Amino acid sequence: MTDTLWSPTAARIENSALREYLNWLEEREGRPFGDHDAFWAWSVEDIDRFWLSIVDYFGVEFSAPWTQVRTADPMPHTRWFTGARLNWAQHALRRGADDDTALVCVQEGGAPAREITWGALRRSVAAAAGWLRRAGVRPGDRVCAYLPNTEHAVIGLLAAAAVGAVWSCCSPDFGAEGTIGRLAQLEPSVLIASDGYHWNGKEIDRSDVVAQLREKLPTVHHFVHVPYLFDRPHPEGSIPWDELLSQEEPLEFEQVEFSHPLWVLFTSGTTGLPKGLVHGHGGMTLQGLMWSGLYCGLREDERMFAFTSTGWALWNMQLGALTRGASIVLYEGSPGHPAGAVFEVAARSRADVMLLGAAVVTATANSGVSPRQEHDLSRLRHVMVSGSALPSAGYHWVMEHVGPDVRIDSTSGGTDISGAFVGANEYAPVRVGRIGGRLAGVDCAAWDSGGDPVVDSVGDLVVTQPMPSMPVYLWNDPGAVRYTESYFETWPGVWRHGDWVTLYSDGSVSIHGRSDSTLNRQGVRLGSSDFYDVLETMPEITETLVVGVDLPDDGYWLGLFVVPAPGHALDDALKQKIVETLRTRLTPRHVPDEIVEAPAVPHTLSGKRLEVPIKKLLTGRPLEKAANIASVDDPDALRWYARFAADRLE
Repeated sequence: MTDTLWSPTAARIENSALREYLNWLEEREGRPFGDHDAFWAWSVEDIDRFWLSIVDYFGVEFSAPWTQVRTADPMPHTRWFTGARLNWAQHALRRGADDDTALVCVQEGGAPAREITWGALRRSVAAAAGWLRRAGVRPGDRVCAYLPNTEHAVIGLLAAAAVGAVWSCCSPDFGAEGTIGRLAQLEPSVLIASDGYHWNGKEIDRSDVVAQLREKLPTVHHFVHVPYLFDRPHPEGSIPWDELLSQEEPLEFEQVEFSHPLWVLFTSGTTGLPKGLVHGHGGMTLQGLMWSGLYCGLREDERMFAFTSTGWALWNMQLGALTRGASIVLYEGSPGHPAGAVFEVAARSRADVMLLGAAVVTATANSGVSPRQEHDLSRLRHVMVSGSALPSAGYHWVMEHVGPDVRIDSTSGGTDISGAFVGANEYAPVRVGRIGGRLAGVDCAAWDSGGDPVVDSVGDLVVTQPMPSMPVYLWNDPGAVRYTESYFETWPGVWRHGDWVTLYSDGSVSIHGRSDSTLNRQGVRLGSSDFYDVLETMPEITETLVVGVDLPDDGYWLGLFVVPAPGHALDDALKQKIVETLRTRLTPRHVPDEIVEAPAVPHTLSGKRLEVPIKKLLTGRPLEKAANIASVDDPDALRWYARFAADRLE
């Protein structure tokens, strides 16, 4: 058993949104649900009835009735609530009093927040949807965007959804090539784009990228210009954003089939074209209500602040808060300008729930800032952490420097489902280095290479029953060929997510990193995230990357690339400290064969380290076949690894 940092009080449990639902469920089902474990077990024993309970409890509005909860087809062909018709945007906008705040828009640098009421949001969405209809946009057409985390993106998505169009958005920190590689697949008829964004105290002009998008997306008939940063004349042939909102329209929602596409999220696409994951109106409605209602515990008049860009699935996930009548805080800028900026925003916006990446927690801790000493965070009750595993030191830091009564919720899911598989719940204690447990309706397990479940040891994360939030299909994937290869090739009919996971006998969970970047040394599988958790708390280190490569004659090379912190070098003393740290805090098996100083660690545009492409380089794959440069945040860094690999293989 690992250290328990925090346990919920009986009063906190009793007053929670989860307990309120469980009380209702007990009466409905005629059986007790004394805790989350009992609830989870029932939710996967009778998965149809569980999702039906979500429909009934949260009052999902179907304009046409369903004929069956789900079809008998195996994954990925399962379809949910067949015959039912609804609209996701209708559920996102049906709550909240007109005069109450729906969106709190905060810009880097401390400028006054812009607050948008529910009434104003509904009027803006109605006007923009009316404009889209007049522009000829029909159900199934694609509306794409190149926007930062501002109200324009929220209004654009809600308006597109209201008319039944399909939405996809890239963040303006994406370059032209990476954006075109995604959006061109969709053949959009409308493009909404901003002139730039803020980052680390700078105004980043993206007018040149937008011009390239207009040139390289030939299907775009209407270009909407959002003058966010600069007071310049509108580009020739563009429609000013204000024009979309200028004409009052009734708020109308196209009623679409349950699985009708709502948005397309793209995987990183380290090789080949990025995969376009198509999520449906119904699945996202149910997922948003369940996650925001039972696990975020949001109620009307509460606020959720997710630090995210529009290029990360967390941006879409946060919108589930709107379905509960809760406000969302949109922050546009760097999380660390100045140090601890995101916590200042949480305090200023009076957030109840905060969601951010583990890397932001680590960076803030390393900056020396103590948010609770500088800001009033008394309203913050729940900090959710995603993107990667929260290091053990991060748990202690949040308790000490954010708040002793804050529930830390390390959660893990994916762009693949626009949601989470595992996370905390109101009953789960906070244990250092552990995730609370499996979420309701997620029948996941750890399997060994033979397809047998394992407990208290590392296995492949699999999901053995379908979920409504799984992609309806992949874009341009006739016959679901790529879909099947991506998730169901290893075990037909069973979703293999590609993460190494341990499900412990006490119900808690650990995620160890991607299984396609497995480190397998002396027959023992090692998770790359375990290395990062330990090493990146060292003040001498900025970032690391670990790669394992099979060699001839059953040999194995475990390499550790280290980016030293400013003012430090990877000398013999630091190498020895790394070795001793890994040996004592992990195991002797974690000690690398070689420790190499690197200028940087390249990532995908959504922030994941390029472990697999670098592993491919080190096995002799040429750069153009190992990675898609357009999907890399620092191409020059990746080229350095290509040169390193070539020199090593000579």
